[in-house]
Amino acid sequence: MDQSVASAAATRPTERTGAFSWYGELSRDERRTFFACFSGWALDALDTQMYALTIPTLIALWHMSTGQAGILGTAVLIMSALGGWLAGMLSDRIGRVRVLQITIIWFSTFTFLSGLTNSFEQLLFTRSLQGLGFGGEWAVGAVLISEVINPRLRGRVVGAIQAGWAVGYGIAVLLSTVLFSYLPPEYAWRVFFFTGFLPSLAVLWIRRNVKEAPIYLEARERAKTDGHASLLDIFRDGHFGTTFKASMLTTGIYGGNYVMITWLPAYLKMSLGLSVLNVGGYLAVNILGSFCGAFVNGFLADRIGRRRTFITCACLQAAAVAVYTLAPITSAATFLLGFVLGTLQSGTAAGTGAFLAELFPTRIRGTAQGFTGNSGRAIGSIFPSLVGFLSATVPLGVAMGICAISAYVVVVLFASLLPETRGRDLRSMTVAPAARVQ
Repeated sequence: MDQSVASAAATRPTERTGAFSWYGELSRDERRTFFACFSGWALDALDTQMYALTIPTLIALWHMSTGQAGILGTAVLIMSALGGWLAGMLSDRIGRVRVLQITIIWFSTFTFLSGLTNSFEQLLFTRSLQGLGFGGEWAVGAVLISEVINPRLRGRVVGAIQAGWAVGYGIAVLLSTVLFSYLPPEYAWRVFFFTGFLPSLAVLWIRRNVKEAPIYLEARERAKTDGHASLLDIFRDGHFGTTFKASMLTTGIYGGNYVMITWLPAYLKMSLGLSVLNVGGYLAVNILGSFCGAFVNGFLADRIGRRRTFITCACLQAAAVAVYTLAPITSAATFLLGFVLGTLQSGTAAGTGAFLAELFPTRIRGTAQGFTGNSGRAIGSIFPSLVGFLSATVPLGVAMGICAISAYVVVVLFASLLPETRGRDLRSMTVAPAARVQ
């Protein structure tokens, strides 16, 4: 072990209690890595959610069908899967930090270019390429933070990263509310996408302050003699079953969440008839819940285990979605239930970063996490597209409810089939998956 890392570990205080006490136990390098990954995920959300917030405007201006809108949402998610696979394999070769920088610049640039498009086909092209960076940033950031953080704190710290999504989404909602309130719609959506280039500035800070995890540096040295991992390695040496089940778990998680993330703004405006300002208020409550849910997940994952947390959150989220989209509830109930939806939505997804990292050895971790996390994105991206096509024959809320609930059933099934990994030491995972931790 690196001497400075060993010294930092030796001087850590004993475990404290409190929702955010874990932060005080992090070393300086761990905190910098945390903020790099947190901000990267927030900026990812900012750029990605811009499209969801402009769907109603583009439908009106370009006379797009809901089916075309769904295709645009699905395309970026499918490409994000490819981006995650590529970035994961590349991170095993040239480093997590370097690839993190590349992906942030990539998705920022193509978000900006989306503001210059003039047709469905053009936007499909730029959004698809934006997805490469979107998926790559998540895959690499999740591996980097998981390898840096102490196993005892990993669930809470990596779960807290998910709160960055809520922060980025919140900034996107705030920007859209201001821009669409003061600018004509035909200009507002373009300016909105132009602001998506700003996240690239974060790369300057990351280059100066974030270091590679010692565990990765050790694995890279071994790779000089043992060879680098390939995509096929995640299907060999007993990894096939884990790879398949983990991919299906993320399929359910992202499938259900993408239904709500993609279609909730349109549902509030087109089905409930809310104004731009009211949509912003309803989404703000949902986003606040999403922020809180990330910390709830981290706490539960370190206390009751990864599997139980996934199953509990998915079951509760399926029930909340059913009430929100299928039951005749009042406006006040819809407003308040938005907080619950956000909490459980984030609570279901926040644990994927730590869990996937704990399932695979260091030599193939980037490749495996990039594949399993983003194959889930690719397959899960079918769900919001299905909503678009189903809404041509049934109300939008009904289509959203059916697709989201079906996805959360998949989460419960495959979470129950995977091993518990709470507290797993990543250094012990050199060749094959470590023994199950009770």
